[in-house]
Amino acid sequence: MPEARTPDARPEPLAPHSVWQFYGYFLRLGAAGFGGPIALAGFMQRDLVEERRWITAEDYRDGLALAQLAPGPLAAQLAMYLGYVRAGTLGATVVSICFILPSFLMVWALSVAYVRYGGLPWMQALFYGIGATVIGIIARSVHKLTRLTLARSAMLWAIAIVMALVTGWAEREIVWLFALAGVVTAFKPGVAALRASTRKATIAGSLALLFPMAQATPDASLSSIFWLFAKAGAFVFGSGLAIVPFLYGELVQTRGWLNDRQFLDAVAVAMITPGPVVITVAFIGYLVAGTWGMTAAALGVFLPVYLFVVLPAPFFRRHRSQPVLKAFVEGVSAAATGAIAGAAYVLGMRSLVDVTTVAIAAATFLILWRWKISELWLIGASGLIGLLLAGGASRG
Repeated sequence: MPEARTPDARPEPLAPHSVWQFYGYFLRLGAAGFGGPIALAGFMQRDLVEERRWITAEDYRDGLALAQLAPGPLAAQLAMYLGYVRAGTLGATVVSICFILPSFLMVWALSVAYVRYGGLPWMQALFYGIGATVIGIIARSVHKLTRLTLARSAMLWAIAIVMALVTGWAEREIVWLFALAGVVTAFKPGVAALRASTRKATIAGSLALLFPMAQATPDASLSSIFWLFAKAGAFVFGSGLAIVPFLYGELVQTRGWLNDRQFLDAVAVAMITPGPVVITVAFIGYLVAGTWGMTAAALGVFLPVYLFVVLPAPFFRRHRSQPVLKAFVEGVSAAATGAIAGAAYVLGMRSLVDVTTVAIAAATFLILWRWKISELWLIGASGLIGLLLAGGASRG
């Protein structure tokens, strides 16, 4: 029998906790949350919804849907929305700082070392093992998200499968398909869901118009850095990794601010540090213009993300009980789950390059599926394996 979903169903009461405990969770997640946006979204679902019961499953699904509909990195948007649910605009603001600050400081330290010592040659060895573990973490997160967002609905499963295939084939997320999935699931209750998507698109479009007004200049001034990364935050959809091709074209091919080696190292830094993957912009900003450059880059990329969450959030929460909007959100959430699975396939094709990496990814998935263990231990172990294998190859 399909799981009953009625507007009158009463959710299980939330567990008591203080707002400072809530903020502390995101501070720890930003300091020790490895695995990229998909894994981080999975951690929030596991920790806040399933284990601690600080957030309802409905609020989590709403946040996941909003994060997929709005431009910007998924994990940061989801964290901001959950902060808004807990304590309004102030909550979203504090959660943003708590979630971003730890990885920002770590990237700052790595940036200083990188510039002083002329590169980080050990990163490739680390990423060899860590990249495979990340795929295993993502696979486990997708498995858990299917239970949360798809239930036993044949329509939602069909949407997720189609989105997974499309994303895997195109190697990118096609944003209009998310809205289409929502309209498809809302069609049976009625066509009023179009009003919700239209109103949200109007808000997003109005904000987006602010950013082309100040075009980045060829020189690496602080204002040009800020507006370049603001444009990236405002117009790049999907996970934090979706920003990579946009930045490569702008920074390496068009402006020449970085070379290929520096850009690849920037991506590696994002993957070996906890928190949002999009924090790679801070490393890039430091290489281009030092400490103030990384600050301008981080502010630029996260400001539109913050606005795209805080402004539509009241509308989402006020009208989410309407059957049409709830059906719309369910469709978008199913599409998001499928797109995440497709993105995991694309990333896996690049990270699982031999028998060893496949074995590391499979072992990671099985360990997380069977036991409750911190992903940090698995990240550390896989990084050590990469270093040992690289050392053995160099001696050979």
